[in-house]
Amino acid sequence: MDKKVKVGVIGATGYAGIELVRILSDHPKAELVGVSSVSFNGKNISRIYPGLRAGFNQTLVEGIEAMPSECDVIFGSLPHGLSEEIGAACMKKGVAFIDLGADFRLEDEEEYIKWYGNKFKDTLLHKQAVYGLCELFREEIRKSRLVANPGCYPTSVALGLYPALKDHLVHREGIIIDSKSGVTGSGRGLTLSTHYPECNEAMSAYKAGAHRHRPEIEQTLSKICGSKVNVTFTPHLIPANRGILSTIYCDKKAEYSQIRRCYERAYENEPFVVLLEEGEYANIKNVRLTNCCHISLHQDEHTQKLIICCAIDNMVKGAAGQAVQNMNIIFGFNETLGLSIIAPAF
Repeated sequence: MDKKVKVGVIGATGYAGIELVRILSDHPKAELVGVSSVSFNGKNISRIYPGLRAGFNQTLVEGIEAMPSECDVIFGSLPHGLSEEIGAACMKKGVAFIDLGADFRLEDEEEYIKWYGNKFKDTLLHKQAVYGLCELFREEIRKSRLVANPGCYPTSVALGLYPALKDHLVHREGIIIDSKSGVTGSGRGLTLSTHYPECNEAMSAYKAGAHRHRPEIEQTLSKICGSKVNVTFTPHLIPANRGILSTIYCDKKAEYSQIRRCYERAYENEPFVVLLEEGEYANIKNVRLTNCCHISLHQDEHTQKLIICCAIDNMVKGAAGQAVQNMNIIFGFNETLGLSIIAPAF
């Protein structure tokens, strides 16, 4: 496809939305023709985010109805419960829809009701949705026009565990996931927990064993494994703007050297997944502002556990960058287009 795809972003002034604008405004095969925001309708987006003034100035509109008719793809960066109608409208118009929210991530409606409090409005629409974890479901994404962009924690966990679970080199029982995230994961809305005096020089677990990303994690791991996987998942908030570090503990079924070779094979041709050298540790600093995932493997010889450390930028590989990677796959572009940013040294 030689011409540029025309792109719209709904929810462009949230943290994930503005990351989409940042990435897409410099994408060589995309033209950002529409940006939408309920909160700032009618205002120029560069007045909300002055860093855009040098390269992107557009007036914000409200809703899909105001998106330019020539859009080939629309990204939705909205709270859960708001994307189904947009997805349906896009499908009717023949426009690809990539949803950064949670509306299409869970396949089981009962799970969605339990964790998000909503029913599926259109069951057939949900059956069209493909889970957009690019490294795992690339071929399904290529054929789809409706993509559920994965959550940030689930992305780090699935990429960390994929090779070991796929080849049954670890036990599926007793997996423990300890994840730490920067405060942007809570969104742009003001909350006490992300208020500067509360989160600075602090670190705390939250929603231990009861985070709504757990069913999404288990759904993906169960697909990888071919049988039901239950996990213990505890997220933590750290005093950083962005980044996720997931440390995963599981019981080995094979020698460590065999597991490491499995990871090397699985990710040797993946442009965004880096298996670190023996003795290195995944660090959120080294993936900041990038679409990369760094994985380090370690073993506890005393307990015979495999320890997997996985670092991503929650706003890029965990949100906007992965969404653009999905767009690249759908339209037949090189997956790295617009996503070749290197992490700053400090």
